[in-house]
Amino acid sequence: MNVSQAVETRISVRAFKSDPVAATLVREILDKARRSPSGGNLQPWRVYALAGDELARFLALIAERQAANPAGEPPEYDVYPADLWDPYRTRRFECGEDLYATIGIERENKLGRLMQMAKNYQFFGAPVGLFFCIDRKMGAPQWSDLGMYMQTVMLLATEAGLDTCAQEAWVRWGQTIGEFLNFPEEMMLFSGMALGYRDAAAPINALRTRRDPLEVVAEFRGFDL
Repeated sequence: MNVSQAVETRISVRAFKSDPVAATLVREILDKARRSPSGGNLQPWRVYALAGDELARFLALIAERQAANPAGEPPEYDVYPADLWDPYRTRRFECGEDLYATIGIERENKLGRLMQMAKNYQFFGAPVGLFFCIDRKMGAPQWSDLGMYMQTVMLLATEAGLDTCAQEAWVRWGQTIGEFLNFPEEMMLFSGMALGYRDAAAPINALRTRRDPLEVVAEFRGFDL
């Protein structure tokens, strides 16, 4: 598989098989991803990988905390800007509608949507959970570096026959995650990621989110087109 194929075939998987992923493969992916670019070579990323009994122990803790506090904890950052405007608002709305349509959950079915949303906090059944962290004193440029590291992880996973789902939803449990993983005081959670093998029979994994045409996102000047 080449890079173009990995980019084309990668999707956000929201239903995984329970098949375990070899520790050597997870280590190989995270090791190769170290070659991701970062401004000034700061390499501002840090990643924690959970599997097996440790993942089960963590998910049990989250289930307990979620039962006591369904809204979660105050996040350290907003995943989306307040009062999202178009075209971004429409893109987000269409993504949500398309996703729930794959599993037959109507917009009026608030409980059904909440139950699907809650599957984030089970890593959608994936056998590996990853948490990506950054020093909270870092700025937006370093956050973009961390995003490039995550993208590299996802493409390498695709190349290896695995699937992923990046999950900023985990920021709702950043404090609990920090306690469980014993974060250094300066470290904050940026995102989680589910890693494993997709359940090809799950309808939700048929979703292919829409992309705007190239002409909407790019301008070409000085080229002989």
